[in-house]
Amino acid sequence: MTFALKKTFITAMILPAFVSVSVYAQKQPVRLNPDNLLLYRDQAGKVNQVQTKADWEKRRKEIIRGMETVMGPFPGEDQRVALDVKILEEVKLEKYTRQLITYQSSPGSRTPAYLCIPHTAKAGTKVPAVLCLHPTDNRVGHKVVVGLGGRAGRQYAAELAERGYVTIAPAYPHLANYWPNLGKLGFVSGTMKAIWDNSRAIDLLASLDYVNLKPGVGAIGHSLGGHNSIYTAVFDPRASAIVSSCGFDSYRDYYDGAERVWYFGKGWCQIRYMPRMSNYRGKLDKIPFDFPELLGALAPRPLYVNAPLHDSNFRWKSVDKCAEIAKPVYEMLGSKGKLVIDHPDSNHNFPLEQRNRAYQLFDSVLKD
Repeated sequence: MTFALKKTFITAMILPAFVSVSVYAQKQPVRLNPDNLLLYRDQAGKVNQVQTKADWEKRRKEIIRGMETVMGPFPGEDQRVALDVKILEEVKLEKYTRQLITYQSSPGSRTPAYLCIPHTAKAGTKVPAVLCLHPTDNRVGHKVVVGLGGRAGRQYAAELAERGYVTIAPAYPHLANYWPNLGKLGFVSGTMKAIWDNSRAIDLLASLDYVNLKPGVGAIGHSLGGHNSIYTAVFDPRASAIVSSCGFDSYRDYYDGAERVWYFGKGWCQIRYMPRMSNYRGKLDKIPFDFPELLGALAPRPLYVNAPLHDSNFRWKSVDKCAEIAKPVYEMLGSKGKLVIDHPDSNHNFPLEQRNRAYQLFDSVLKD
């Protein structure tokens, strides 16, 4: 599998962030049923039943095209410039060293991140790695996942480092101290900028001689990080095991479909997320991708989802519906049982028991 739709940034620079849905409709065929993933469109435009992996790949490419309609295009390979890593701060802890770094994610853009390096890795032993994506936090941002945010249940980058993983935690655009000029850089959404920053973070892990990248990398996140991990893994196949905590429900079910959250600047429609989403207010069934399709697009890779019963952001019953729609894809690709949904009796949180289950998934996939 190769990176999807390698386009230049010229497209993103020409397209404005807000274009009416009717303009896109001229370029997009009629939306395939998001609740039946075993349908695909052939080159003649005829809708057929998915019978093979090759058939599914056609549907998967259409899902990605739908994502790019809203998020903007995934950058081309010409944007993978030298990382030019700079270490701003280094703290040696009992089991690992924590570095605050920046790396060049694209021309004219540097992304802050925390890099945690277990002492075993420094001793010359190659170790596995996990991309750790932080939740919404406009005060400390990515500090929360390395245990510097003072919030329980979010310190998974630190906990994984203590378990022997190299972890990297990039900052998310337009939160805390990270404010890239999205328009100048050619991005029409903070979501796509984050996806690209995350993909470049995986490049950084791949550049480290003490990281074992043969089994891929893990991707984990809570809330904002929960859907960020899914979005990133759809575009970057190196994410071989994915964990999403409190990260999604169907867009059609978001806050029970309330129209008030679909205005520009609200919910998914904020600039740091996907401002074009506001074009679909009152017509959520027209959004050209949804989470059932994204879960299917991750198959056959294992996915663990933490969806608490009392999450006020995302409805657990909708999560279950998304999973049921995606499971036939997992079964067709020979990975039945690799999509796991957990429902702890908690609020919008990532309890210890669920974090440990996530870490066990990483152990099973990433450790020899």
